Amino acid sequence: MAARTGKEFLKGLRGKRDIWVGSDKVADVVDHPAFTGAAHGLAGVFDLQHRYADDCLIPDPETGEQINVSHMIPRSKDDIFRRHKGLARIAEYTVGIMGRSPDYMNVTYAGFAGRSDEWGANGNEEGAENLVNYQKFLRRNDISLTHTLVHPTIDKATGDFVGPPNEVPLHKVGETEHGIVVRGARVLATLAPFADEIAVYPGQPILPDAHDYALSFCIPMDTPGLKFLCRDSCAGSSNRHDHPLSSRFDEQDAFVIFDDVEVPRDRIHINCNVAVYNQVMATGWFPNVMQQTMIRAQTKLEFAWGLATRMTESVGGLQGPAVQMLGEIWSYAEFARACIQAAEESAYEFGNGVWFPNGTPLTALKATLPTWFPRVNEIIRLLGSHNLLAAPSAAQLASPELRPLIDRYMHGANGIDAETRSRLFRLAWDFTGSALASRGEQYERFYLASGARNQQLAHMIADRARADKLVDRFVNEEAVAGADRKLAEAV
Repeated sequence: MAARTGKEFLKGLRGKRDIWVGSDKVADVVDHPAFTGAAHGLAGVFDLQHRYADDCLIPDPETGEQINVSHMIPRSKDDIFRRHKGLARIAEYTVGIMGRSPDYMNVTYAGFAGRSDEWGANGNEEGAENLVNYQKFLRRNDISLTHTLVHPTIDKATGDFVGPPNEVPLHKVGETEHGIVVRGARVLATLAPFADEIAVYPGQPILPDAHDYALSFCIPMDTPGLKFLCRDSCAGSSNRHDHPLSSRFDEQDAFVIFDDVEVPRDRIHINCNVAVYNQVMATGWFPNVMQQTMIRAQTKLEFAWGLATRMTESVGGLQGPAVQMLGEIWSYAEFARACIQAAEESAYEFGNGVWFPNGTPLTALKATLPTWFPRVNEIIRLLGSHNLLAAPSAAQLASPELRPLIDRYMHGANGIDAETRSRLFRLAWDFTGSALASRGEQYERFYLASGARNQQLAHMIADRARADKLVDRFVNEEAVAGADRKLAEAV
């Protein structure tokens, strides 16, 4: 099978799986009110790759069939640029709202397969071979893959250590003729209701003796014993005038329980190998996957700037303070664009013939985005003021009794009609004030860890050579001058 269509994607979601939202055990995610909007929204992503095939599709290197460019294992800087085009198309479709569209995991596993030499270290050759084979399966079947990599927080006072006797984190409890049995929980499986399979791979390093917790594998969503507890739905109605974003882009998040789940042996990528578990994420994973996630973030920032500008124009508000705040949003979007360009232009070979972007500019973005996105939301809400709460609904606009009054009293400045103004302010509210918006802000604050933690990490891994050289000139100059003074006094 080559790259799937939206219809084929939706057909694949109709299988049996153990997914809960509220009190409902969901029989069919495609038709359930909490999920149907996003299911069809994601179907649009699969259709998109055919509509923009020149940007989104490439031939599989072994079979020649058309696959999504996000499955590419980059072998040159040109490959990095080529992949950018396809990733940007998907980001534009969701305007960056969906942080875990399938291309995220496609890029992740392409990077893992490209650096299979790292996965095959320390006696894990069989796991590495399984991973390479799985990436072929993933790309050739155009699988929608979710992941879960964080251990649940139980008691921060104890450090949430991962290892015995802590039974909460996912761990191995036995072996069978065909594989292993795992038990425990992980968070947070974004996209879970709309995935065909789920991946487990390393998050934070674990203790050297926590062997049973050092696991990585991929299994189908309908595997017996897998249970998904979804958060409350943020999906608005199917009315795209009233809920232009939440009607189609609530990608969902789920707590995952592994209730004695059997993992087939050929799906295991790490089996109780702590050394491999603690090192495979330390080099190429970050700069590789950050190309996808930062293109998404930059697109979302640019959308926010365009939306804020159009909304402000609609009420004739382009004066000093408002323009200053609009310029602030533009600056964030431009900084993000420049960092991505710098990372791609300075891409280099990371080993095993695989090329990834330079991670340094992306590290700076990772450390600042958790601050930028809440500020962008604040600016739009300040600019929108009470108007965000006074936009007529589609039903009100359709009312023969109300429409003439709405047209008379609720139009905008500069000839903007009432319906256009309503669409702008409802779009702005869905982006910054709705349940989906609140979830999105929380996501942006923490999905790559908090801004504070990332700033600490950025300082710890930064190259200080030039900065120290600049400082040393003056420090050493004073030291030399002090020595000269002491010599003169002695004479």
